[in-house]
Amino acid sequence: MAVTGSGVYIANADAAETVVPGRLQAEAYSAQSGAQTEGTSDADGGKNVGWLASGDWLRYDKVQLGATVQARIASDNTAGGTVELRLGSPTGTLLTSFPVAKTGGWQKWVTRTATIKQPPTGAQTLVAVMKSQQKSDFVNLNWFTLGGTTATTSPTNPATTAPATPATTAPTSSPATTTPTTPPATGAGWVDVDQAKWAAQLAEFKAMTPRPITNNPVRVAEFNASCTVSHAKTDDPIVFPNLPGASHMHSFLGNNITDAATTTDTLLTNTGSSCKPLDDHSAYWIPTLYENGQPVQPHGVTVYYGSRLPDTTRTVPFPQGFRMIVGDAKRQVDTPKGAPGQFWCAGAGGETGRSTDGNWPVCAKTAELTFQLTFPDCWDGVHLDSPDHKSHVGPADGKGECTGKYPVAIPSLSFVIGYPTSGTAAGFKLASGNASSMHGDAFFAWENAALGHRVRDCIVQKAKCNTAGTF
Repeated sequence: MAVTGSGVYIANADAAETVVPGRLQAEAYSAQSGAQTEGTSDADGGKNVGWLASGDWLRYDKVQLGATVQARIASDNTAGGTVELRLGSPTGTLLTSFPVAKTGGWQKWVTRTATIKQPPTGAQTLVAVMKSQQKSDFVNLNWFTLGGTTATTSPTNPATTAPATPATTAPTSSPATTTPTTPPATGAGWVDVDQAKWAAQLAEFKAMTPRPITNNPVRVAEFNASCTVSHAKTDDPIVFPNLPGASHMHSFLGNNITDAATTTDTLLTNTGSSCKPLDDHSAYWIPTLYENGQPVQPHGVTVYYGSRLPDTTRTVPFPQGFRMIVGDAKRQVDTPKGAPGQFWCAGAGGETGRSTDGNWPVCAKTAELTFQLTFPDCWDGVHLDSPDHKSHVGPADGKGECTGKYPVAIPSLSFVIGYPTSGTAAGFKLASGNASSMHGDAFFAWENAALGHRVRDCIVQKAKCNTAGTF
Protein backbone atom coordinates (compact mmCIF):
# COMPACT_ATOMS: atom_id res chain seq x y z
CA MET A 1 0.00 0.00 0.00
CA ALA A 2 1.20 3.54 -0.70
CA VAL A 3 -0.22 7.01 -0.15
CA THR A 4 1.01 9.95 -2.19
CA GLY A 5 1.89 13.34 -0.83
CA SER A 6 -1.60 14.50 -1.72
CA GLY A 7 -3.20 11.54 0.00
CA VAL A 8 -3.94 9.46 -3.11
CA TYR A 9 -4.51 5.86 -2.03
CA ILE A 10 -2.79 3.30 -4.27
CA ALA A 11 -4.51 -0.01 -3.72
CA ASN A 12 -2.10 -2.33 -5.54
CA ALA A 13 1.10 -0.33 -5.45
CA ASP A 14 4.25 -2.23 -6.38
CA ALA A 15 7.49 -1.59 -4.49
CA ALA A 16 9.06 -0.26 -7.69
CA GLU A 17 6.28 2.18 -8.40
CA THR A 18 7.12 5.87 -8.37
CA VAL A 19 4.91 7.90 -6.02
CA VAL A 20 3.99 11.24 -7.62
CA PRO A 21 1.93 13.83 -5.69
CA GLY A 22 -1.53 14.29 -7.15
CA ARG A 23 -1.40 11.10 -9.22
CA LEU A 24 -4.11 8.42 -9.06
CA GLN A 25 -2.86 5.00 -10.08
CA ALA A 26 -5.31 3.21 -12.38
CA GLU A 27 -5.29 0.07 -10.22
CA ALA A 28 -6.46 2.05 -7.15
CA TYR A 29 -10.10 1.53 -8.15
CA SER A 30 -12.82 0.95 -5.56
CA ALA A 31 -14.82 -1.18 -8.00
CA GLN A 32 -14.44 -2.31 -11.60
CA SER A 33 -15.89 -4.30 -14.45
CA GLY A 34 -13.73 -6.16 -16.97
CA ALA A 35 -10.35 -5.06 -15.61
CA GLN A 36 -7.18 -7.00 -14.89
CA THR A 37 -3.89 -5.72 -13.53
CA GLU A 38 -0.35 -6.50 -14.68
CA GLY A 39 3.17 -5.26 -14.13
CA THR A 40 4.04 -2.30 -16.36
CA SER A 41 7.20 -1.31 -18.21
CA ASP A 42 6.22 2.36 -17.98
CA ALA A 43 8.74 4.73 -16.40
CA ASP A 44 6.77 4.85 -13.15
CA GLY A 45 6.93 1.08 -12.64
CA GLY A 46 4.25 -0.66 -10.57
CA LYS A 47 1.13 -1.98 -12.29
CA ASN A 48 -1.28 -0.95 -15.00
CA VAL A 49 -4.88 -1.94 -15.70
CA GLY A 50 -5.33 -3.81 -18.95
CA TRP A 51 -7.62 -5.98 -21.06
CA LEU A 52 -10.09 -3.09 -21.20
CA ALA A 53 -12.83 -3.24 -23.83
CA SER A 54 -15.90 -1.19 -24.67
CA GLY A 55 -18.28 -1.04 -21.71
CA ASP A 56 -15.66 -1.84 -19.07
CA TRP A 57 -15.26 0.69 -16.27
CA LEU A 58 -13.19 1.64 -13.21
CA ARG A 59 -14.67 3.47 -10.23
CA TYR A 60 -12.70 5.75 -7.91
CA ASP A 61 -14.25 7.03 -4.69
CA LYS A 62 -13.59 10.27 -2.82
CA VAL A 63 -11.39 12.07 -5.34
CA GLN A 64 -11.24 15.78 -6.10
CA LEU A 65 -11.10 17.18 -9.60
CA GLY A 66 -9.49 20.17 -11.23
CA ALA A 67 -9.88 21.73 -14.66
CA THR A 68 -6.95 19.92 -16.31
CA VAL A 69 -6.77 16.12 -16.13
CA GLN A 70 -4.43 13.56 -17.69
CA ALA A 71 -4.48 9.85 -18.51
CA ARG A 72 -1.49 7.63 -19.19
CA ILE A 73 -2.55 5.13 -21.87
CA ALA A 74 -1.16 2.49 -24.22
CA SER A 75 -2.81 0.63 -27.09
CA ASP A 76 -1.97 -1.79 -29.86
CA ASN A 77 -5.48 -1.78 -31.33
CA THR A 78 -6.03 0.16 -34.56
CA ALA A 79 -9.77 0.64 -33.89
CA GLY A 80 -9.17 2.97 -30.93
CA GLY A 81 -11.89 4.55 -28.86
CA THR A 82 -12.23 6.86 -25.86
CA VAL A 83 -11.88 6.79 -22.09
CA GLU A 84 -14.76 8.78 -20.63
CA LEU A 85 -14.69 10.30 -17.16
CA ARG A 86 -18.20 10.28 -15.71
CA LEU A 87 -19.58 11.47 -12.40
CA GLY A 88 -21.06 8.96 -9.94
CA SER A 89 -21.79 5.98 -12.21
CA PRO A 90 -21.00 4.54 -15.67
CA THR A 91 -24.01 6.44 -16.99
CA GLY A 92 -23.49 9.61 -14.96
CA THR A 93 -22.69 13.10 -16.21
CA LEU A 94 -19.89 13.11 -18.78
CA LEU A 95 -17.08 15.36 -17.52
CA THR A 96 -14.52 14.85 -20.31
CA SER A 97 -12.90 12.12 -22.39
CA PHE A 98 -9.49 11.02 -23.64
CA PRO A 99 -9.10 9.81 -27.23
CA VAL A 100 -7.39 6.43 -27.67
CA ALA A 101 -5.41 5.59 -30.80
CA LYS A 102 -2.76 2.96 -31.45
CA THR A 103 0.42 3.92 -29.58
CA GLY A 104 2.61 1.19 -31.06
CA GLY A 105 2.20 -1.46 -28.36
CA TRP A 106 0.42 -2.42 -25.16
CA GLN A 107 3.38 -1.09 -23.15
CA LYS A 108 4.12 1.95 -25.35
CA TRP A 109 2.81 4.73 -23.14
CA VAL A 110 1.61 8.24 -23.98
CA THR A 111 0.01 10.93 -21.82
CA ARG A 112 -3.32 12.43 -22.93
CA THR A 113 -4.58 15.73 -21.53
CA ALA A 114 -8.21 16.87 -21.33
CA THR A 115 -10.18 19.71 -19.74
CA ILE A 116 -13.18 19.69 -17.42
CA LYS A 117 -15.03 22.94 -18.09
CA GLN A 118 -16.77 23.12 -14.72
CA PRO A 119 -15.11 20.68 -12.32
CA PRO A 120 -17.34 19.75 -9.36
CA THR A 121 -16.07 20.73 -5.93
CA GLY A 122 -15.48 18.43 -2.99
CA ALA A 123 -14.94 14.68 -2.86
CA GLN A 124 -16.50 12.89 -5.85
CA THR A 125 -17.10 9.42 -7.19
CA LEU A 126 -15.41 9.22 -10.59
CA VAL A 127 -15.99 6.44 -13.12
CA ALA A 128 -13.69 5.88 -16.11
CA VAL A 129 -15.76 4.22 -18.87
CA MET A 130 -14.24 2.56 -21.95
CA LYS A 131 -15.99 3.22 -25.28
CA SER A 132 -15.07 1.75 -28.67
CA GLN A 133 -16.82 0.77 -31.90
CA GLN A 134 -15.53 -2.81 -31.60
CA LYS A 135 -15.68 -5.31 -28.76
CA SER A 136 -12.08 -6.47 -28.33
CA ASP A 137 -9.62 -4.99 -25.82
CA PHE A 138 -8.43 -1.56 -26.96
CA VAL A 139 -6.61 0.26 -24.14
CA ASN A 140 -4.32 -0.12 -21.11
CA LEU A 141 -4.32 2.51 -18.34
CA ASN A 142 -1.44 3.28 -15.99
CA TRP A 143 -2.50 6.41 -14.10
CA PHE A 144 -4.59 9.56 -14.02
CA THR A 145 -3.70 13.05 -12.87
CA LEU A 146 -6.97 14.64 -11.81
CA GLY A 147 -5.84 18.21 -11.36
CA GLY A 148 -7.28 18.62 -7.86
CA THR A 149 -6.25 17.85 -4.31
CA THR A 150 -7.39 14.28 -3.81
CA ALA A 151 -9.28 13.24 -0.70
CA THR A 152 -7.27 11.46 1.97
CA THR A 153 -9.88 8.78 2.62
CA SER A 154 -9.10 5.35 1.20
CA PRO A 155 -11.40 3.70 -1.33
CA THR A 156 -14.08 1.24 -0.34
CA ASN A 157 -11.85 -1.85 -0.48
CA PRO A 158 -8.45 -0.92 0.97
CA ALA A 159 -5.55 -3.31 0.93
CA THR A 160 -5.17 -5.30 4.11
CA THR A 161 -2.57 -7.46 5.72
CA ALA A 162 -2.88 -11.12 4.91
CA PRO A 163 -5.59 -12.70 7.10
CA ALA A 164 -5.02 -15.75 9.22
CA THR A 165 -5.29 -19.09 7.49
CA PRO A 166 -8.92 -20.19 7.80
CA ALA A 167 -10.13 -23.28 9.59
CA THR A 168 -11.42 -25.62 6.91
CA THR A 169 -11.46 -29.08 8.46
CA ALA A 170 -14.46 -31.18 7.52
CA PRO A 171 -15.98 -33.33 10.28
CA THR A 172 -15.43 -36.85 9.02
CA SER A 173 -11.73 -37.14 8.27
CA SER A 174 -8.38 -35.49 8.76
CA PRO A 175 -7.91 -33.33 5.67
CA ALA A 176 -4.68 -32.54 3.96
CA THR A 177 -3.15 -29.17 4.80
CA THR A 178 -5.42 -26.30 3.82
CA THR A 179 -2.84 -23.52 3.98
CA PRO A 180 -2.71 -21.78 0.58
CA THR A 181 0.66 -22.26 -1.14
CA THR A 182 0.67 -18.65 -2.34
CA PRO A 183 0.09 -15.54 -0.18
CA PRO A 184 -3.51 -14.34 -0.08
CA ALA A 185 -4.22 -11.56 -2.54
CA THR A 186 -5.17 -8.18 -1.12
CA GLY A 187 -6.33 -4.85 -2.45
CA ALA A 188 -9.29 -3.42 -4.28
CA GLY A 189 -11.94 -6.00 -5.12
CA TRP A 190 -10.69 -8.70 -2.74
CA VAL A 191 -13.25 -9.25 0.02
CA ASP A 192 -11.90 -11.12 3.03
CA VAL A 193 -13.98 -13.66 4.87
CA ASP A 194 -14.67 -12.72 8.50
CA GLN A 195 -12.54 -15.42 10.10
CA ALA A 196 -14.39 -15.34 13.44
CA LYS A 197 -17.80 -15.80 11.79
CA TRP A 198 -16.42 -18.46 9.47
CA ALA A 199 -14.88 -20.37 12.37
CA ALA A 200 -18.22 -20.28 14.20
CA GLN A 201 -20.06 -21.50 11.09
CA LEU A 202 -17.56 -24.35 10.67
CA ALA A 203 -17.81 -25.28 14.35
CA GLU A 204 -21.59 -25.55 14.02
CA PHE A 205 -21.12 -27.66 10.88
CA LYS A 206 -18.60 -30.03 12.49
CA ALA A 207 -20.89 -30.57 15.48
CA MET A 208 -23.79 -31.81 13.32
CA THR A 209 -24.74 -35.45 13.60
CA PRO A 210 -25.24 -36.90 10.12
CA ARG A 211 -28.72 -38.13 9.24
CA PRO A 212 -28.81 -41.95 9.05
CA ILE A 213 -29.04 -43.03 5.42
CA THR A 214 -32.40 -44.65 4.66
CA ASN A 215 -34.40 -45.67 1.58
CA ASN A 216 -31.24 -46.79 -0.22
CA PRO A 217 -30.68 -43.47 -2.05
CA VAL A 218 -28.67 -43.09 -5.22
CA ARG A 219 -25.06 -42.62 -4.14
CA VAL A 220 -24.57 -39.25 -5.81
CA ALA A 221 -23.51 -36.28 -3.68
CA GLU A 222 -26.31 -33.82 -4.35
CA PHE A 223 -29.14 -31.64 -3.08
CA ASN A 224 -30.92 -28.75 -4.80
CA ALA A 225 -32.92 -25.57 -4.64
CA SER A 226 -35.90 -25.41 -6.99
CA CYS A 227 -36.31 -21.91 -8.40
CA THR A 228 -38.39 -19.74 -10.69
CA VAL A 229 -37.73 -16.20 -11.87
CA SER A 230 -38.53 -13.62 -9.20
CA HIS A 231 -38.00 -10.44 -11.23
CA ALA A 232 -35.95 -8.88 -14.02
CA LYS A 233 -33.78 -5.81 -13.54
CA THR A 234 -30.80 -4.03 -15.12
CA ASP A 235 -28.84 -4.44 -11.87
CA ASP A 236 -25.91 -6.61 -10.78
CA PRO A 237 -24.95 -6.37 -7.08
CA ILE A 238 -21.72 -8.33 -7.64
CA VAL A 239 -20.30 -6.56 -10.72
CA PHE A 240 -22.06 -3.20 -10.30
CA PRO A 241 -22.68 -2.78 -6.55
CA ASN A 242 -24.73 0.32 -5.67
CA LEU A 243 -25.02 1.30 -9.35
CA PRO A 244 -28.69 0.76 -10.29
CA GLY A 245 -29.33 0.36 -14.00
CA ALA A 246 -25.63 -0.10 -14.85
CA SER A 247 -25.97 -3.65 -16.15
CA HIS A 248 -27.72 -5.46 -18.98
CA MET A 249 -31.07 -7.06 -18.10
CA HIS A 250 -30.87 -9.98 -15.67
CA SER A 251 -33.43 -12.59 -14.72
CA PHE A 252 -33.22 -12.97 -10.94
CA LEU A 253 -33.95 -16.18 -9.03
CA GLY A 254 -34.35 -16.61 -5.30
CA ASN A 255 -34.38 -13.64 -2.96
CA ASN A 256 -37.11 -11.34 -4.27
CA ILE A 257 -35.56 -8.00 -3.24
CA THR A 258 -32.24 -8.45 -5.05
CA ASP A 259 -31.05 -5.22 -6.65
CA ALA A 260 -27.90 -3.13 -7.02
CA ALA A 261 -27.84 -2.37 -3.28
CA THR A 262 -28.05 -6.01 -2.17
CA THR A 263 -25.73 -7.10 0.65
CA THR A 264 -25.39 -10.24 2.73
CA ASP A 265 -27.45 -8.63 5.48
CA THR A 266 -30.31 -7.60 3.17
CA LEU A 267 -30.48 -11.15 1.79
CA LEU A 268 -30.47 -12.78 5.22
CA THR A 269 -33.14 -10.50 6.65
CA ASN A 270 -35.58 -10.90 3.74
CA THR A 271 -37.63 -14.10 3.82
CA GLY A 272 -39.29 -13.77 0.41
CA SER A 273 -37.85 -16.04 -2.28
CA SER A 274 -38.79 -17.71 -5.55
CA CYS A 275 -36.67 -20.72 -4.56
CA LYS A 276 -37.49 -23.63 -2.32
CA PRO A 277 -36.47 -24.35 0.39
CA LEU A 278 -37.20 -20.99 1.99
CA ASP A 279 -34.13 -21.53 4.20
CA ASP A 280 -32.20 -20.47 1.10
CA HIS A 281 -32.17 -16.64 1.05
CA SER A 282 -29.52 -16.58 -1.69
CA ALA A 283 -29.74 -14.63 -4.93
CA TYR A 284 -28.94 -16.18 -8.31
CA TRP A 285 -29.14 -14.48 -11.70
CA ILE A 286 -28.55 -14.97 -15.42
CA PRO A 287 -28.80 -12.69 -18.47
CA THR A 288 -32.34 -12.44 -19.83
CA LEU A 289 -33.03 -14.40 -23.03
CA TYR A 290 -34.90 -12.72 -25.91
CA GLU A 291 -36.82 -14.31 -28.80
CA ASN A 292 -38.01 -11.96 -31.55
CA GLY A 293 -37.24 -9.05 -29.24
CA GLN A 294 -39.41 -10.38 -26.39
CA PRO A 295 -38.05 -11.72 -23.10
CA VAL A 296 -38.37 -15.47 -22.54
CA GLN A 297 -38.08 -16.25 -18.84
CA PRO A 298 -37.16 -19.76 -17.68
CA HIS A 299 -40.14 -21.73 -16.44
CA GLY A 300 -37.81 -23.27 -13.90
CA VAL A 301 -34.20 -23.41 -12.79
CA THR A 302 -32.82 -26.19 -10.62
CA VAL A 303 -29.82 -25.00 -8.62
CA TYR A 304 -27.85 -28.14 -7.81
CA TYR A 305 -25.33 -28.35 -4.98
CA GLY A 306 -23.11 -31.41 -5.40
CA SER A 307 -19.55 -32.62 -5.68
CA ARG A 308 -17.48 -33.89 -8.59
CA LEU A 309 -14.56 -34.80 -6.31
CA PRO A 310 -13.65 -38.44 -5.65
CA ASP A 311 -13.48 -37.68 -1.91
CA THR A 312 -16.58 -35.74 -0.88
CA THR A 313 -15.87 -35.91 2.86
CA ARG A 314 -13.77 -32.75 2.89
CA THR A 315 -16.53 -30.53 1.50
CA VAL A 316 -17.61 -27.60 3.67
CA PRO A 317 -20.55 -25.16 3.27
CA PHE A 318 -20.22 -21.78 1.60
CA PRO A 319 -19.49 -19.01 4.11
CA GLN A 320 -22.16 -16.36 4.45
CA GLY A 321 -21.89 -13.69 1.78
CA PHE A 322 -19.81 -15.82 -0.58
CA ARG A 323 -20.24 -14.80 -4.22
CA MET A 324 -18.92 -15.93 -7.59
CA ILE A 325 -19.55 -15.80 -11.33
CA VAL A 326 -19.14 -18.40 -14.06
CA GLY A 327 -19.07 -17.62 -17.78
CA ASP A 328 -18.10 -14.39 -19.52
CA ALA A 329 -20.60 -11.70 -20.50
CA LYS A 330 -17.97 -10.19 -22.82
CA ARG A 331 -17.37 -13.37 -24.83
CA GLN A 332 -18.94 -12.77 -28.24
CA VAL A 333 -17.99 -15.63 -30.57
CA ASP A 334 -19.89 -18.07 -32.76
CA THR A 335 -21.21 -21.26 -31.17
CA PRO A 336 -21.81 -23.73 -34.01
CA LYS A 337 -23.06 -27.22 -33.24
CA GLY A 338 -20.43 -29.15 -31.32
CA ALA A 339 -18.74 -26.06 -29.86
CA PRO A 340 -18.29 -25.95 -26.06
CA GLY A 341 -20.78 -24.05 -23.91
CA GLN A 342 -23.85 -24.98 -25.95
CA PHE A 343 -27.51 -24.35 -25.43
CA TRP A 344 -29.22 -27.67 -26.13
CA CYS A 345 -32.65 -29.28 -26.52
CA ALA A 346 -34.13 -31.34 -23.68
CA GLY A 347 -37.07 -33.64 -24.36
CA ALA A 348 -38.36 -36.04 -26.98
CA GLY A 349 -37.06 -35.32 -30.47
CA GLY A 350 -34.18 -33.17 -29.23
CA GLU A 351 -32.50 -30.84 -31.70
CA THR A 352 -33.94 -30.75 -35.23
CA GLY A 353 -31.82 -27.99 -36.76
CA ARG A 354 -29.87 -24.79 -36.19
CA SER A 355 -30.73 -21.11 -36.40
CA THR A 356 -29.80 -19.27 -39.57
CA ASP A 357 -26.64 -17.91 -37.95
CA GLY A 358 -25.74 -21.40 -36.69
CA ASN A 359 -25.41 -20.32 -33.06
CA TRP A 360 -28.65 -21.67 -31.57
CA PRO A 361 -30.40 -25.04 -31.66
CA VAL A 362 -33.91 -25.44 -33.05
CA CYS A 363 -35.76 -27.99 -30.94
CA ALA A 364 -38.55 -30.42 -31.75
CA LYS A 365 -41.95 -29.19 -30.60
CA THR A 366 -41.75 -31.81 -27.86
CA ALA A 367 -38.43 -30.44 -26.58
CA GLU A 368 -37.29 -27.13 -25.10
CA LEU A 369 -34.23 -24.90 -25.02
CA THR A 370 -31.95 -25.73 -22.07
CA PHE A 371 -28.63 -24.59 -20.65
CA GLN A 372 -26.42 -25.76 -17.78
CA LEU A 373 -23.89 -23.59 -15.96
CA THR A 374 -21.35 -25.28 -13.67
CA PHE A 375 -19.20 -23.41 -11.14
CA PRO A 376 -15.74 -24.40 -9.76
CA ASP A 377 -15.26 -26.96 -6.97
CA CYS A 378 -12.51 -25.37 -4.87
CA TRP A 379 -11.93 -22.15 -2.89
CA ASP A 380 -8.88 -20.26 -1.64
CA GLY A 381 -10.30 -20.28 1.91
CA VAL A 382 -9.59 -16.58 2.40
CA HIS A 383 -11.84 -14.42 0.21
CA LEU A 384 -15.59 -14.05 -0.21
CA ASP A 385 -15.00 -12.34 -3.57
CA SER A 386 -12.21 -11.23 -5.91
CA PRO A 387 -11.82 -8.38 -8.42
CA ASP A 388 -12.98 -10.51 -11.35
CA HIS A 389 -15.37 -12.50 -9.11
CA LYS A 390 -13.59 -15.71 -10.21
CA SER A 391 -10.00 -15.66 -8.92
CA HIS A 392 -10.91 -16.79 -5.38
CA VAL A 393 -12.26 -20.11 -6.73
CA GLY A 394 -10.80 -22.67 -9.09
CA PRO A 395 -10.80 -26.26 -10.33
CA ALA A 396 -9.55 -29.36 -8.60
CA ASP A 397 -6.10 -30.64 -9.54
CA GLY A 398 -5.44 -33.56 -11.87
CA LYS A 399 -6.20 -36.03 -9.08
CA GLY A 400 -9.56 -34.45 -8.32
CA GLU A 401 -8.37 -32.79 -5.11
CA CYS A 402 -8.59 -29.20 -3.86
CA THR A 403 -4.95 -28.28 -3.29
CA GLY A 404 -2.43 -25.51 -3.79
CA LYS A 405 -3.99 -22.12 -4.42
CA TYR A 406 -7.51 -23.52 -3.86
CA PRO A 407 -7.29 -25.93 -0.91
CA VAL A 408 -10.89 -25.87 0.32
CA ALA A 409 -13.58 -28.13 -1.18
CA ILE A 410 -16.92 -26.35 -1.61
CA PRO A 411 -20.17 -27.66 -3.10
CA SER A 412 -20.09 -27.77 -6.89
CA LEU A 413 -22.88 -25.39 -7.89
CA SER A 414 -24.80 -25.91 -11.14
CA PHE A 415 -27.78 -24.14 -12.75
CA VAL A 416 -29.97 -26.23 -15.06
CA ILE A 417 -32.16 -23.74 -16.92
CA GLY A 418 -35.26 -24.69 -18.89
CA TYR A 419 -36.94 -22.23 -21.27
CA PRO A 420 -40.55 -22.72 -22.49
CA THR A 421 -39.64 -22.45 -26.18
CA SER A 422 -38.42 -24.67 -29.00
CA GLY A 423 -36.87 -21.85 -31.02
CA THR A 424 -36.89 -21.08 -34.73
CA ALA A 425 -34.42 -20.30 -37.48
CA ALA A 426 -34.43 -16.68 -36.24
CA GLY A 427 -32.61 -17.83 -33.10
CA PHE A 428 -32.34 -15.86 -29.86
CA LYS A 429 -30.31 -13.12 -28.21
CA LEU A 430 -29.13 -12.77 -24.65
CA ALA A 431 -29.19 -9.43 -22.88
CA SER A 432 -25.40 -9.80 -22.82
CA GLY A 433 -25.23 -10.60 -26.57
CA ASN A 434 -24.40 -13.88 -28.27
CA ALA A 435 -25.02 -17.37 -26.90
CA SER A 436 -21.31 -17.50 -26.01
CA SER A 437 -21.86 -14.74 -23.42
CA MET A 438 -24.09 -16.90 -21.20
CA HIS A 439 -23.07 -16.55 -17.56
CA GLY A 440 -24.40 -16.93 -14.04
CA ASP A 441 -23.98 -15.19 -10.70
CA ALA A 442 -24.47 -16.55 -7.18
CA PHE A 443 -24.62 -14.57 -3.90
CA PHE A 444 -25.06 -17.01 -1.00
CA ALA A 445 -27.18 -16.39 2.08
CA TRP A 446 -28.48 -19.70 3.42
CA GLU A 447 -29.49 -20.20 7.01
CA ASN A 448 -26.42 -21.86 8.47
CA ALA A 449 -28.16 -24.92 9.91
CA ALA A 450 -30.12 -25.65 6.73
CA LEU A 451 -27.07 -25.47 4.47
CA GLY A 452 -24.81 -27.24 6.94
CA HIS A 453 -27.11 -30.24 7.37
CA ARG A 454 -27.52 -30.61 3.59
CA VAL A 455 -23.77 -30.55 3.01
CA ARG A 456 -23.24 -32.94 5.94
CA ASP A 457 -26.04 -35.39 5.05
CA CYS A 458 -26.05 -35.31 1.25
CA ILE A 459 -22.60 -34.32 0.02
CA VAL A 460 -20.26 -35.61 2.72
CA GLN A 461 -22.22 -38.89 2.89
CA LYS A 462 -22.56 -39.01 -0.93
CA ALA A 463 -26.32 -39.48 -1.02
CA LYS A 464 -28.76 -37.93 -3.53
CA CYS A 465 -31.18 -35.64 -1.68
CA ASN A 466 -34.25 -33.71 -2.78
CA THR A 467 -35.11 -30.03 -2.34
CA ALA A 468 -36.09 -30.66 1.28
CA GLY A 469 -32.63 -32.10 1.93
CA THR A 470 -33.89 -35.61 2.58
CA PHE A 471 -33.16 -38.91 0.82
